[in-house]
Amino acid sequence: MMKQMKASRWIAMMAALVLLAGLLAACGGNNAKGGNNAPNSGDTPGKSGTAEQTEPVELSLFINHAWYPVNSWTGPVAEEITKKTGVKLKVTIATDSKQLPLAIASGDLPDLIFTSDELDRLSNPDISYAWDELIEQYTPNFTIDPTRIAISTVDDGHFYTIRNSFATQAEWDANQFALGSDGNPGVAVRKDIMEELGNPPINTLDDFVSVLESVKSKYPDLIPLVMDVNWTEAYFQTQFGVTAANMWDEQDGQVQLGVGNPKILEYYKFMNSLYRKGLILAENFAYANDQIDDEYATSGKAFAHMHTVSVAERNNLALEKTTQDFRFQQLPVQLTDKALRVNDGVGFSGLFITKKNKHPEASMKLVEFLASDEGKKLTMFGVEGEHWTWNDEGYPNLNYNPSDTEFVSKNGIKWWYLYSDAIVEGLWGYVPGTQTTQALIETKEITQYKPELGLIQVKADSKERTIKTKIEEMIKNERVRVILSDSEEQVEKNYANMLENARKIGLDELNEWGNQEYMKKKQLFE
Repeated sequence: MMKQMKASRWIAMMAALVLLAGLLAACGGNNAKGGNNAPNSGDTPGKSGTAEQTEPVELSLFINHAWYPVNSWTGPVAEEITKKTGVKLKVTIATDSKQLPLAIASGDLPDLIFTSDELDRLSNPDISYAWDELIEQYTPNFTIDPTRIAISTVDDGHFYTIRNSFATQAEWDANQFALGSDGNPGVAVRKDIMEELGNPPINTLDDFVSVLESVKSKYPDLIPLVMDVNWTEAYFQTQFGVTAANMWDEQDGQVQLGVGNPKILEYYKFMNSLYRKGLILAENFAYANDQIDDEYATSGKAFAHMHTVSVAERNNLALEKTTQDFRFQQLPVQLTDKALRVNDGVGFSGLFITKKNKHPEASMKLVEFLASDEGKKLTMFGVEGEHWTWNDEGYPNLNYNPSDTEFVSKNGIKWWYLYSDAIVEGLWGYVPGTQTTQALIETKEITQYKPELGLIQVKADSKERTIKTKIEEMIKNERVRVILSDSEEQVEKNYANMLENARKIGLDELNEWGNQEYMKKKQLFE
């Protein structure tokens, strides 16, 4: 009996020791770098503890852009990324701008979020993993240049994302074939009508207006100029060297919102003259969607079409699928000696790895691959050998037309640029002999790079955010009233009223804050 009791005690003691060892091991894991919030690295692609994992890790991705043209992880580019990283994505596209803020407030978040909005809210250790900590723990060989880190680091000393579509002035200067993106304004005109008019030159803004007047006179059934509803101003603002009324503008070392720039009144008077001459339609500013202008252009109801630098080639691709026999020609980017494009971009959108993500190691390794030279080229150009080959001069020879949006989206080219840069994106736009490339070359010649302006960002729930939002809403409504004025004198009155309303909301206070931010942000580039 005594022996049995001793044996029982020995067995109990051993069981207790085993249990204690397990608890200590668990505590040791929780006390690793990152504390109680330390990421779980047991679900790395290809690993499950010590066993090999044959299925890819699936991560949920919310893309906070309702207009996004791809909505599923399909196509050769997505398949190749999965092959290289062991990660596939379950994609959800935003339905509206309120969806993400509501998700943040409720805490019901996906594994990954790709967004250009709410960056300050997401750059929070309670919501997202800090990239610098994940890199140190999981991808120590993943290096990011100091400028990108500097402009992405928030007040707590960490960075929670790096935006895509950014390049420094030095990077732009060092890459002659890297051009701007399609996100630059352009205008195309019908070649057949131009021939019938005797091919008058369009080298200046006055030349263009004169041609529009001739079209209105000789072709009364044609709309002289139709504009994409989201691009009604940028091309002409470029000609006057002004930025949008709700964007930061720098003059002689001082910044202000563009609405206060004295030169913007000259621009408004010009737009108003187009309206009063019947060269643009009032209804164009209220189109319900961004397809209406395309329909007017490709159905033969409009002479000139304003959108981006690829508008001519996109129209022509669409026309090739119809019975229409006319085609479009891109106009020069610069029609005045004041023409200027200011690139204040610090990137477009960033990828956040949320604390709901149970696979942070796999997520960071996905980012590391996308940021590599191989990953960036795969994402932006397509599968090497199938979609492109490298030209020894320093740019890709594409086996497709990048203006063919249907082909691009179907194959998953470009749109998985969750980490990318403006250089590789710019190389994608270099297709010698195309109208788009020529327009991008012209755009680059008149572009100034001022990312420090893009870093003047109002924070969520701040007084500055409230002021800027109210001013933007006011401008959105009042600018159309200015442009559609009955006379030039009324333009001046309506503009003065808009400026006064902005000041009542707090324009001067906002400008003062903006200058303080500008002086701090400039130091990052000195």
